[in-house]
Amino acid sequence: MASQKKIVTLNVGSQRVGMGVFSPAPGGGLVLHNYQFSELLGDPAAESARIPQITVAVNELVQKMGVKGQAVRYAISGHSVFTRFVKLPSLDEDKVDQIVEFEAQQNVPFPIDEVVWDYQLVGSDSSEVEVVLVAIKSDSLNEINDAVEESSLATQTVDVAPMALYNAFRYCYGDLTEPAMLIDVGARTTNIVYMHGSRVFTRSVPVGGTAASSAIAKEFDISFAEAEALKIRDGFVSLGGGYADHEDPAIASMSKVIRNTMTRLHAEVVRTTSAFRQQGGSAPKVAYLCGGSAGLPYLREFFNEKLNVPVEYFNPLLNVSVGPKVQADEIGKEAHTLGELVGMALRGVAACPMEIDLVPEKVEARKDLARRKPFLITAGVCLLSTLAALGVHFTKGASLTRDQLSALKVEQNTLGGFDSKIEAEDAALTEARLRAYPLRTAVQGRTLMLDIVGHLNSKLASDRLWITQFEVLSKGAPLPDFKPLFPEGVADRLFGTPEPVKPKIDRNAPVEIPMIDSIRFYGLYRDDVANVFQFESALRADPKFFALTESEPPRDEILQVKTGHSEDVWAEMFRFDLPLAHSIPIQ
Repeated sequence: MASQKKIVTLNVGSQRVGMGVFSPAPGGGLVLHNYQFSELLGDPAAESARIPQITVAVNELVQKMGVKGQAVRYAISGHSVFTRFVKLPSLDEDKVDQIVEFEAQQNVPFPIDEVVWDYQLVGSDSSEVEVVLVAIKSDSLNEINDAVEESSLATQTVDVAPMALYNAFRYCYGDLTEPAMLIDVGARTTNIVYMHGSRVFTRSVPVGGTAASSAIAKEFDISFAEAEALKIRDGFVSLGGGYADHEDPAIASMSKVIRNTMTRLHAEVVRTTSAFRQQGGSAPKVAYLCGGSAGLPYLREFFNEKLNVPVEYFNPLLNVSVGPKVQADEIGKEAHTLGELVGMALRGVAACPMEIDLVPEKVEARKDLARRKPFLITAGVCLLSTLAALGVHFTKGASLTRDQLSALKVEQNTLGGFDSKIEAEDAALTEARLRAYPLRTAVQGRTLMLDIVGHLNSKLASDRLWITQFEVLSKGAPLPDFKPLFPEGVADRLFGTPEPVKPKIDRNAPVEIPMIDSIRFYGLYRDDVANVFQFESALRADPKFFALTESEPPRDEILQVKTGHSEDVWAEMFRFDLPLAHSIPIQ
C-alpha cells in the first residue's frame, strides 16, 4: 500500500476502540487493508479512567498498525453528543446558516460559546427543511481529541457514530427503497437509526451490553468484571415461550436476565419508532443489527420475534474490497462491528449524505494554517526577493553615507557648543513640570472623588445596604484633619482602632509628595450579610478606580463586617479599605 493513499479511521466507543486502514480503490470505492480493536474497562464505576484508557488503547493500535504520524478521521459515541432534529420553514440557501445558528442557540442546552457544533440538512420539501443539530461541550471534545492525538495522529475529521453508520448503510444498501431501521447495540448505549428515502432520524438510548452485565452482576452477587466474562463465555438471549431452558440452571437464569435487559431495549426501540412516525416517518419494514453487543447469541431471533419484521446483520463491507492481509474467517465474524470505520473512510473518497464535522478549535486553527501555507510560502519568496534588492540598494547607499558622514562631523563640531545650553534649558523645564504637577493633577482630578462615589453607589445592588461615611487614607492612616461623621469611638468599638502603617524613614531619600492611596468607607446592612459579600464581588469584577483583582488583596485585608444581629439592633456595620489604582496627591 506504499503507493496508495492511506485512510486511517478510528471509532472511540465506550468499551472498545477500533481502528481501520483503508485506501481508495482504483475504480472507485474502498479497500480495507487492516483493522484492529482494543478493549476498554467496561465497568461504569471506572468512568474517571476512561480518557487515560482511550489514550493507551489508541497508542497500542497505532503501534500495531504502523500509522504513526498519519491523519485520522474518528467517530465519537452517540451518547457523548447532543443531537436534535429541527424543522424550519423553506429558506434561501444564503440564509440557512444564520437561521440554523439561531436554532442552535435555542436548542443546545449549553452556552453556544462553550460547545462545538455542526448541522446537516437531511430533508426538504416545498414548505419546510429538516436539519439535524449536533453539539458537544468543547472541554469534553478536547479531552477525547488530546487522547487521540497523543499517539502522533493528526485529527482530520470528527464525526458521530450514528452519522458514520448512516453513511456506511447508504453506501452498502443504496438500492433499498423500503423504510429500514439500524440497531447499533453498543456497550453503554444503543444507537437507533431510521431511514426512508432521504429522511433520516437517530436516537441514542442508554441500554446496551453493559446494562446486561450489570444485571448479571447484581443477580449473582459477583463483580462487574466477572459478570462480563460470564456473559461473553456462556451468555445468550433466552428465547422464552415454549423453548426449553438451558440444562445448566445458572446459564438458564443468566439468559433470562439478559432477555429482561433486551426487553427494555425493545421498549426503547418501540418508543423511538413512535416518535419517528409522529414526525412523518414510516414504520420500518426491515431491521439491521450491528455493534459490539449485537453478537449475543439469539439476539437477532429476539428482535425478529418482538419487532415482527425481518432482522438481519448489517454488513458494512458489502461494497468494500478486502485486502490480502485481512483474514476472511475473522472478518466474517466481526463485519457487523466495522460500520463506523467504513462510514468514516467514505468521507475520504467521496461526498457522503451526512457530513458532520465537530472539529476542535486547535485542529481548525491547524487546518486554517495549512490552507494558508501556499500563500505564506509565496509571501516569503517575495519578501526574500525584496530583501535581496534592498541589499544591493543599501550597498550603494553605504558609500554615499560615508561621504556624507565626513561632512556631518565638521558640522557636529560647530553645533557641539549648543549642548550645554540645551541641557540647562531641559533641566529648567523638568523642574517647572514638577512644580506644576500637583496643580495639574488637582485640576484633572477635581471630579475624581465624585466619580469614585458614583462608581461605588452603582455597585450597591440591594436597598438593604448603604454607605454612611468615607475616609481618605495615606499609607494606611486617615488624614490628621479628617473629622468623621460618626460619634467619636463608634467605629473603633465595632472594628477596632486601625493601626497606621509606620513607614521606614530614609534620610537620604528625596522629599515625597503626600498621596491619598486608599479609600475607607463605612456602611450599614440589614438582614443578610451576603449582600456585603456580593458588593465586594461586584467591585472586584469592575474595579475601575481600585487596585483589585478576583483574589487580591484577600477579603480579610480589605473588608471587616460586624455580624450577629440581635433584636435591638436595626442594622450592622461594615467597613472597606480599598487601595486606589492611582494615588491622589494631597498638596
